[in-house]
Parts: sequence; structure tokens; C-alpha cells
Amino acid sequence: MRRVIIGILTGTLLIGTTAMSFAADEKEGTIKQRKENQQKRVAQGVKSGSLTPRETARIEHQESKLNKEVRRDRKANGGNLTNKEKAKVDHQQDKLSKEIYNQKHDGQTQ
Repeated sequence: MRRVIIGILTGTLLIGTTAMSFAADEKEGTIKQRKENQQKRVAQGVKSGSLTPRETARIEHQESKLNKEVRRDRKANGGNLTNKEKAKVDHQQDKLSKEIYNQKHDGQTQ
């Protein structure tokens, strides 16, 4: 009976760990996808004229800083981001997304 309980607990622990690993991989993919989507939004804003060259440069600089931070964090952690770092990047991407939206809709044109 004791072996059965230990086996069940061990199996539950392994399943939970695997699920957390998949969630971490999913978050890594989300960061990359959001980066690509935001880059497309900026390109669309430049093409349509809703982003001025100065606004575009500022957004590109912010994206560059974020990308450098992600690379530095990954290098420090053997190629991965910690959960805390992922949450921080997600928050920074949220801010950048709002900045893109605000600049595209502020009435300034090229």
C-alpha cells in the first residue's frame, strides 16, 4: 500500500513538472511571437505614415534595449529565462505595445 501511494505521488510530481516545462517553452515562444508582431505593427505604421521617423526611431530604440536585455538574461542563465525574467519581459512588451498604439494614433503623420 505504501509503495502504491509513493508511486502515485511520484507520478503526479513528474506530470506537474512536465506541464510546467511546457508552459515555460510556450512563454518563450510567446515572447518571440510578440516581438515579431510588434515589429510588423511598426512597419505597417511606417508604411501608412501614421508613425513619424522620430517616433519610429524611439520605438526601435526601446525594442533594441529590450532585445539586448533578453539576450543578456539568457546568457546569464544558460540560454533560458527565469520565470521572473519572463514576467518582466512580458510587462515591458505590454508597455511597448501601448507605446506603439499611442504613437500610431496620436494624429502625427509623416
